[in-house]
Amino acid sequence: MQKRDLLSALMVGVLTAYAGSAAAAQEKFKIGLILPMTGPFASTGKQIEAAARLYMAQNGDTVGGKKVELIVKDDTSAPDVTKRIAQELVVNDKVNVLAGFGLTPLALATAPIATQSKTPLVVMAAATSSITEASPFIIRTSFTLPQASVSMADWAPNNGIKKVVTLVSDYGPGIDAEKYFKDRLLLNGGQVIDSLRVPMRNPDFAPFLQKVRDLKPDAMFVFVPSGAGSALMKQFAERGMDKAGIKLIGTGDITDDDILNSMGDVANGVVTSHHYSASHNSAVNKKFVAAFEKANAGLRPNFMAVGGYDGMRVIYEAAKATKGGSGEALLAAMKGQIFESPRGPMFIDAQTRDVVHNIYIRKVEKVNGQLYNQEFSTLKDVKDPGKTK
Repeated sequence: MQKRDLLSALMVGVLTAYAGSAAAAQEKFKIGLILPMTGPFASTGKQIEAAARLYMAQNGDTVGGKKVELIVKDDTSAPDVTKRIAQELVVNDKVNVLAGFGLTPLALATAPIATQSKTPLVVMAAATSSITEASPFIIRTSFTLPQASVSMADWAPNNGIKKVVTLVSDYGPGIDAEKYFKDRLLLNGGQVIDSLRVPMRNPDFAPFLQKVRDLKPDAMFVFVPSGAGSALMKQFAERGMDKAGIKLIGTGDITDDDILNSMGDVANGVVTSHHYSASHNSAVNKKFVAAFEKANAGLRPNFMAVGGYDGMRVIYEAAKATKGGSGEALLAAMKGQIFESPRGPMFIDAQTRDVVHNIYIRKVEKVNGQLYNQEFSTLKDVKDPGKTK
């Protein structure tokens, strides 16, 4: 135990020694992109890496007078691996910025390293509200579950949905989704008759869905991580939930653009709330989708891709402003950025370092033979309801 404490103390010392000076004499501007490239959440890594490389292809590999080096590392979605990789990137590679982070536990594991080394950390995927409070060096370009959940809880009771069962993955974002949806629905006169939590990894939804069917709610509100929606949708159909009059609503993770077409007709009509759809009707998004699909053999970009693309934009603009700087100066240049994203208008709140953007209510519909999340209502400039500041 004493040996481990000594090693931890030494690592803190090493990280602190690099603080503020890591990139001062560099010829390169280094971005350490840590993603789950293998394992159950590999699709998240694939989407974000593809978006990051697209941004570089469109905007050049030189910024602030320095050559950009993108260092991509696979953390297999294991927090201890994420932490080790982040330490190596800061100490050995002397990166200017850490980025990626496919799941909340991975971002939280790395937060102390960002603080100790004063390295800006850009969260491009993870969505638990509290992440940005784990380190003053964290910036987020993805979204938060409270943003999406509260928006759905405002829409549901005005559209005949009063009695709901919630079903969420049992980890940070799921607990956020459950809490903020429930609190807002109750405020709006609705009722949550049960709250169910399923394991995050390899879940069997069947017994939970049977319980929901027995309870006979107006709807089931769902949050599962990106990529897990397909299995849920399949079992929802097999158990005849829709035929029993139970609607499926949730955050946009369940109708992820990456796998939506593979879900088939059972997804038709599902209503979700989210910050991005590949069918978002704007010139910026149409250009982004076309370029992304061309560069990736027809792969449709999802909300993970847009988090990565916008994250690169935030990094590039800060690097320009600081002439390829690092540390607190680079972080300061990230705060308060306002721009038009493929998702719509967004900005980085300078106080919370969190994303502020529109949340859209969408319905799955078939367009030219393909399933898309078609936006039909917009809640503008939604801040994270989870922030107390």
